[in-house]
Amino acid sequence: MIIISEKAKDRILELRQEENRNEEENIRVSVKGGGCSGLMYDLGFDNATSDSDHVFEDKGVKIIVDRKSLLYLAGTTLEFSDGLNGKGFQFVNPNASRTCGCGESFSI
Repeated sequence: MIIISEKAKDRILELRQEENRNEEENIRVSVKGGGCSGLMYDLGFDNATSDSDHVFEDKGVKIIVDRKSLLYLAGTTLEFSDGLNGKGFQFVNPNASRTCGCGESFSI
């Protein structure tokens, strides 16, 4: 399961409205190879699911995760920061043993 902070939920809803997306477009979170540490997070809107996808809901936001990515993301919290040290979505992943300085990639 993936948890969404209040700030992340608010930003997702804002983005959905700014990009004229409908309520059926959910958030897809996945893990792909790449980045400084070997694995990278991918986050975007999606309205299609496959049989191998898991769908969670937190704070009224549906989150789609493929089976392979779920192994890396179980227990992760999606945060949003708009502070002086950077702006954007951040993943707080208890499974990551190492992350890069920018927080965009990780390793297990």
